[in-house]
Amino acid sequence: MACVLSVRVINYSEIVKASSNQYSKFDKKNRGPNSATSTRGRGTPRSAHRTQKLNLEVSPHRAVSAVRLMRIELGGAFADLLNEKGKGSGDNEMGYVERTLGFRTRVLDGRDLRLVTDIVGGTIRWRRYLDHLILSLCHDENTFTRMEPLLLQILRIGFYEIVKLGMPPYAVVDENVRLAKVSLRPGAGNMVNGILRKLLFLKENNSLPLPKLEGDDRTQARALATLYSHPVWMVRRWTKYLGVEEAIKLMTWNNTDPSFSLRANSGKGFTRADLVTRLQMLKVPHEISPNLDDFVRIKTGMQSVMQAGLLKEGLCSVQDESAGLVVSIVDPQPGESIIDCCAAPGGKTLFMAARLSGRGAISAIDINKGRLRILKEAAKLQNVDNVVTTVDADLRTFADQNQDKSNKVLLDAPCSGLGVLSKRPDLRWNRRWEDMEQLKALQDDLLDAASMLVKPGGVLVYSTCSIDPGENEERVAAFLLRHPEFCVDPVDSYVPADFVTEHGFYSSNPVKHSIDGAFAARFVRSS
Repeated sequence: MACVLSVRVINYSEIVKASSNQYSKFDKKNRGPNSATSTRGRGTPRSAHRTQKLNLEVSPHRAVSAVRLMRIELGGAFADLLNEKGKGSGDNEMGYVERTLGFRTRVLDGRDLRLVTDIVGGTIRWRRYLDHLILSLCHDENTFTRMEPLLLQILRIGFYEIVKLGMPPYAVVDENVRLAKVSLRPGAGNMVNGILRKLLFLKENNSLPLPKLEGDDRTQARALATLYSHPVWMVRRWTKYLGVEEAIKLMTWNNTDPSFSLRANSGKGFTRADLVTRLQMLKVPHEISPNLDDFVRIKTGMQSVMQAGLLKEGLCSVQDESAGLVVSIVDPQPGESIIDCCAAPGGKTLFMAARLSGRGAISAIDINKGRLRILKEAAKLQNVDNVVTTVDADLRTFADQNQDKSNKVLLDAPCSGLGVLSKRPDLRWNRRWEDMEQLKALQDDLLDAASMLVKPGGVLVYSTCSIDPGENEERVAAFLLRHPEFCVDPVDSYVPADFVTEHGFYSSNPVKHSIDGAFAARFVRSS
């Protein structure tokens, strides 16, 4: 299951429902009293009663950010980090702004788009930390828990701008007060004004009301969870497996602005050297990947890459090196038949297809028709559609009914995504500890099904974008107990030694390698 760079609120129920009817919805259980779906007084802005006119007084990037944050938290929207026109998850973001706030803003320019990206991503990352501060400065807990969703988002934006972005404080107060007054009512603006001014006073006196790292393990975990803005269960899990110091490093990484990798699409005859030349022409800072021949790293300048049409023309793709290294472990060779079991939206599929050089076949299986359609269109754009066939099916049903076996099978399994929290900041708030157990059961089922598709002497690769041993090493150990016909094939022949674990698996560490966290194990079936 490829990890997309558009950071979506994951409705986990959709994923599991698509894979197995035995799982029930999770998102409703995830929403605590801080959720935008909770009852917060009058939760609906009075946009229906307003004349929808262009408002040039309200900061457009703050208006768009507030609405996008609402749509993300309410579910189903994207915090699109690679947004070209400020349209969020669809073509009508300004329409959402108009309907939610009761007025239109001017079209966002390049600076506005960058600010929206920074504010939305940062506000989501630091949500727990920001909410702790907001709650501390409210008169009582009920004031916070009953707060309207839009008002809460405006406060979060203001707190983030002051505490984390270091924007001019009085400009932040003035702009967010105006947004609250125009989109809600004068009283809401007065409340924003009072709370933000309290924050400024405390910040200037270096007396923000933050928890201290003291007490027993549980108390310290809650403090760390607030200070570094992660769920408590994640903090406890990471401090158990990694220790406190490494857990803090990991959370710090997750809270930084993400960097991206671009893969030159050799299927179109476009090389990394060609990509570097284009980036130099666009004055986009970049560096060559030390791990993969087709990849280039960039920290800034994605808007320029998009506006130049490099992605639209299929000359390059946004793909993290951690995913590219999984493809290296599969090691596609011209003439081979390959099955990609949970393929959509297809990043690994397309990279494998390019490695086949027009000879061979990849069957890309997925249960999501819409995502398969995207994969099919991308394969055509990148000139690899001659070797890619999409198959709309549940892997388990497909494996039971299909008699043909393949040289190589990749199962990039549905997982918690704990290795990609830098790029997908909202994901941390849509995962629970209980989900891990159900995910592990699903991963076992899918591994069993994928194993049925491998020829004698063939290769099976299991991968996740998780750093959790429960989804990685433990699943491998359980699989080998159930399937003695498979043995581990160490990955040291396929990836740099720095990524190889003592048991011969692939593991990328975000802090150590400065890429997404991922895992892969390569198995060979006995002849």
